[in-house]
Parts: sequence; C-alpha cells; structure tokens
Amino acid sequence: MRKNFIAIGSFDGVHLGHRHLFAMLKDFAVLNQMRPMLLVFAVAPKVFADKSHGVLTTAAEKKALLKKMGIEQIKFLDFAKIRNFTREEFFDILLRKYKMGGILCGKDFAFGKDRGGKSNFLKRACKQNGIVFECADFLEADGEKISSSLIRKALKAGDIESVNNMLGKEYEVSGKIVKGRQLGRKIGFPTANVDFDGLKILPKGVYAVRVLLGKESFIGVCNIGCRPTVEKGGLPTCEVHILNFDRNIYGRYLTVRFVAKIRAEKHFSTLGELTQQINKDSILAYKLLKNKR
Repeated sequence: MRKNFIAIGSFDGVHLGHRHLFAMLKDFAVLNQMRPMLLVFAVAPKVFADKSHGVLTTAAEKKALLKKMGIEQIKFLDFAKIRNFTREEFFDILLRKYKMGGILCGKDFAFGKDRGGKSNFLKRACKQNGIVFECADFLEADGEKISSSLIRKALKAGDIESVNNMLGKEYEVSGKIVKGRQLGRKIGFPTANVDFDGLKILPKGVYAVRVLLGKESFIGVCNIGCRPTVEKGGLPTCEVHILNFDRNIYGRYLTVRFVAKIRAEKHFSTLGELTQQINKDSILAYKLLKNKR
C-alpha cells in the first residue's frame, strides 16, 4: 500500500500561504511516490478554546474550498477527541491510522498536548521512523508572513483590500435571507438580511459588494454593524442593499463578496440623513463595481 505525504492544520481562510503549502505537498508526494493527504481541524483549536476568536471560513466553506485544491485525500479531525494526546501519541496515530510516509509543515507548526510537538521533535521522530520530513518557508506579503491571524487582524480593522490580497480572492459570507424590520424598504432602500454563522468574522462598516444569488450576480452596498441610527444595543447584522433590484427573495441563500470599504458605520440624527448617506453609498458602490462584475 502506498504511503501518504501529510500536511496538518486548521487552514482557516484557505489563503495564499496555504495554497503555497498545498502545491509543495503535491510535489513532494509525487517525488516520493506517495499520495498527498490533508488532515484538517474542522474547528481550529483556538476557536474550540474561545468562540469569540471567530473564523475566516466556516466548516462548510472550508470543505468546499479545500475540494478545489486538487488533493483527493482530505480527512477532518475532531480536536475535542485528540486535544489531550501527547506528541508521541499523536505521532503514532499519524503512522498507524493515516499511513504517514512523509510530512510537510511550516516553521511554526506544533501538535500534541500543549503544542509539545514542535518541528525539532517532529524532525527527530521522522528520522527515527524512516519518515520523510520537509519544512516549508513562509509566504510573505509586505514583509510579513501571510497567516490566518494576520488576515483576521486586517479584517477586524476593515482593511478589506489587504484581506483579499492575502486570501487571493474576495472575502465572503453566505446565509439565508430572513425578514428584518423592513425599515430599509420604507425609506426606499430595501435590504436583504443575511442570517450568517455566528463564528464568522465580519468587517464592521459599509462596503461595496458583489452579490451572488443562485447563478445571478449583482452589485450592492453591505452594512455590517449594529444599526446605531435605528436600534440601540442591537446584535451585529449583515444587511445588503442590492442595486437596481426589487424581488422577494426571503428564504433563499445569498453570498456577499466584499470588494471595497466605503466608510465606517455611524449614527445619524434623522432617517432623512441616513437616507441621503445610503444614496451616496450606492452611487459610490456603483462607480467602484460597474466594470468588475
């Protein structure tokens, strides 16, 4: 039976750094006559410990993105079941259960209880067991390692351009369209309220967005925030005004792709001021996106 060349991680965001690693994994697998395999934490250990940490990609989004990477063997790990395994126990699982013949990791990779299995241990254990060990260099952007942590930081700051550059694609959120207070319709700007996964990190503010509804594509304005003008102390919402669109789409699933930040969320004294600002936002979004669909 052919052995597997393995890479392990959460791969949150499936960003350019991850894709660089996947390409190397496939090359090493071919070179060593093995099969490439990804072992993936569906929920990252950090999020398991603290839900407020948030994710760039939900489990479903991650699965869909990884399937496009051209690696046939993708196995999902349940962190809750293995969190107390020592580095030696986890290494033994890699050998026996996953038929590891080689492993590729980043320089800061660690596994096992309390992250005890760092690269120096892994290199030594691989040598003792006749396993091929490879360590990948980091992919950088502006002198910094492209990482899920760096992308989360940029996302929370609303720097969507940097986020998209590091992801190699537009950041997105998907969800079912649910009924809200329908205030937007009353002031002439109907919005689709997206019921998103609570773990998903969304950038607060107002954005020019690309909107996917089935096979159709539109442009629009998305507000992520707590609607300070009309509601005090509310939970964060994702509201999208689709330009030149007037259809009942409640219950359908929508994907919102963030292209450019227009402004920060702010409080307006009157609904009239809010209406004027949404009109300005819509005009700007159209100018930014009219040639990018």
